[in-house]
Amino acid sequence: MKHLLATLLIINLLSCNSKKQDISTSVPVEGPVQLHPENPHYFLYKGKPLALISSAEHYGALINLDFDYQKYLKTLAADGMNYTRIFTGTYYEIQGESFGIKKNTLAPDKDKICTPWITVKTDPQEELKYDLSRWNENYFKRLKDFMTIATKYNIIVEVTLFSSIYREEHWDINPQNPKNTINLTESITRFNAHTLNNGKLLSYQIDFVKKMVNELHTFDNLFFEIQNEPWSDNGFPVYNIMNKENLNPKDWELKADFATEEAMLWQEKLTSVIKEEERKLNTKHLIAQNYTNFKAPIPEVNEDISIINFHYAWPEAVRWNYHYNKVIGFDETGFAGSEDEVYRRQAWQFMLSGGGLYNNLDYSFYVGNEDGLGENDAPGGGGKALRKQLKILSDFLHSFQLHKLSPNLGCIKSSKGMIPYVVSDQNTAYAIYLRAIGIKNAKLELKTGDGNFRIEMIDPINGKSNAPSIVESKEGILTITLDIPDSELALKVTKE
Repeated sequence: MKHLLATLLIINLLSCNSKKQDISTSVPVEGPVQLHPENPHYFLYKGKPLALISSAEHYGALINLDFDYQKYLKTLAADGMNYTRIFTGTYYEIQGESFGIKKNTLAPDKDKICTPWITVKTDPQEELKYDLSRWNENYFKRLKDFMTIATKYNIIVEVTLFSSIYREEHWDINPQNPKNTINLTESITRFNAHTLNNGKLLSYQIDFVKKMVNELHTFDNLFFEIQNEPWSDNGFPVYNIMNKENLNPKDWELKADFATEEAMLWQEKLTSVIKEEERKLNTKHLIAQNYTNFKAPIPEVNEDISIINFHYAWPEAVRWNYHYNKVIGFDETGFAGSEDEVYRRQAWQFMLSGGGLYNNLDYSFYVGNEDGLGENDAPGGGGKALRKQLKILSDFLHSFQLHKLSPNLGCIKSSKGMIPYVVSDQNTAYAIYLRAIGIKNAKLELKTGDGNFRIEMIDPINGKSNAPSIVESKEGILTITLDIPDSELALKVTKE
């Protein structure tokens, strides 16, 4: 009888907890997106391991009143994308004048800009000014509606709170510029706006961060990023990516820059504001920090930062920072032409190096073309064909037990004429992406140990796959004969 009662008690306890936790995996099935407890290089959401892969619009979906974000989010979901990034209105751009982007969602028409603060007139002869002490409730209604729709479509939203202010023309229209507010009187330049040396502006920035945390605390499908590209306002060059040693500050495409100590301390302050405010609300969202372009070993990462974001990233960005046991993100790409090939290959190379997040700037999304079918004169690409190719990558990765994968170039014995990228569970499952250089036929040799292995070959361009074959490894080496007519191929290798 005692044994029966004990058994019934255990069953009852498991039943009570079943809504909160998947007993078979001992991971939460509810709550905000988080780092996977078994492998923090990937995310966990609704009880499942997750990599974020997207080709998303240029960050103005929230603040541009002309932009139909409902159609946009529906399109992302239909195309298999699971992630988008929004700017919050602390920075926006000038239509037709920003970085060569002709149709720019982050540059709304003047009367279509939606920011967190109301605008007022103190003098009939003057322009409207921002009152940083009063919230624009229509903005927060729009924000919550955006998040609600994103939740419906299982889209994770990166909420980028601030951004570098790249040009004086952008500072001239910025809500944080004292001349555009009724609250600030001291002189502040764009270079100290995002440092602790910004006078009374800091208190309004803190209030804004607290407000965002409180407004969004009930949503699970988001993480915060403190600032976009902080090194642009306050940075210094650290590494020439083209195998040269000169560090010309003007050659942004040739070097990685770090943010200054002043900029990092400001980000650290706002990170602590998020953490403290969320403690009061008994919630916890991930926080990302954007460290540099391209690739560099990051010398230090705040313990409260969970996502290390790069822009225009190389695979080495993952390898050199993997030891932090956090998600490494390829948070923005573009400026490499309009062809799909470059962005597709960037995505496969980065994610098959162990990255957990990839986002292409997709210029086919803009006002009037929220279906992502537009043609845009812009310094990047995007479109339905590329999104289809990125879905192939996403489906490929998620066909594995994602949380068991980690980089494993050591399993490659020979890959003549090919550049390999591999993540595996180190024993029975291998996700491989190959770039063929000057060849169309090749042999790949893997150190797998003895056994029979199921080989499936997937074309990253069209998603077509061959009929799987079974190959026996010999003396611990698995030899795979390959045809690579289009210079790239994905392999799914699993032990029988």
